[in-house]
Amino acid sequence: MIRTEVGYFFAALRFFTRLPVPAWVGHSSAGLSHAARYFPLVGLIVGLIGAVVTWLAGLLWPTPLAILAGMAATLLATGAFHEDGLADSIDGFGGGWTRERMLAIMKDSRLGSYGAIGIALVLLAKLEVLKVLGVLGALGAPHAAVPLAPTFLLAALIAGHAASRFAAVTLIYFLDYVRDDESGKSKPLATRLSLGELTVAAFCGLVPSLLLPLGPRLVALALAGLATVLAARYFVRRIGGYTGDCLGATQQLTELAFYLGLAACVCS
Repeated sequence: MIRTEVGYFFAALRFFTRLPVPAWVGHSSAGLSHAARYFPLVGLIVGLIGAVVTWLAGLLWPTPLAILAGMAATLLATGAFHEDGLADSIDGFGGGWTRERMLAIMKDSRLGSYGAIGIALVLLAKLEVLKVLGVLGALGAPHAAVPLAPTFLLAALIAGHAASRFAAVTLIYFLDYVRDDESGKSKPLATRLSLGELTVAAFCGLVPSLLLPLGPRLVALALAGLATVLAARYFVRRIGGYTGDCLGATQQLTELAFYLGLAACVCS
């Protein structure tokens, strides 16, 4: 039982990142179909990587450069997997008029102008809001609505990566996977989660937010939840459900929303 669950976790780690996994972990669609529950736990690990690199870089360089180094580390760890999904989604929804055309554009590996501009804006927005959180934390934020510690930014990174992955998992639970062929690389993950699996994902995704003060935590989670609902409604209206690219887009947008919620709270 434990070995099976560990195998599911490593299957998720291998699918969502470029991090090494033990050689005994095999690859199967059946195993991957149970791996979505550990998507937020993978996010926690990615957030830890970003936080550690940010902290180490902060020992040598100013906060903005340290944050940029941490962002680069998470991109390397995941192979820009979710960012690619966001770019493909923006291309599809921006360039397609029919459901079939949108799905075809999202499947195209080429990056269009909509996707390039969209991903650049999201990455820039994340950099800027993290700079705000980093500077406030480093200075102790005497004018902030809540007292902050120098580790506030690091906690935000860990919690934001985990919570945003849970947001993406909720789409798997509530929505239908809309590709009817077997070519989608996220097809094995599209099996509808059970309530127990969703509970595991919620635990892994939400517990890290306890690292943050109560007020900012609640605001950040609320804003991330709102972004999830709006994204889900948009996907259903445009294509009737979700694709793997939609999951990546949801993760990216809710991560940004989480950080924006923290910034709005501590700066008010």
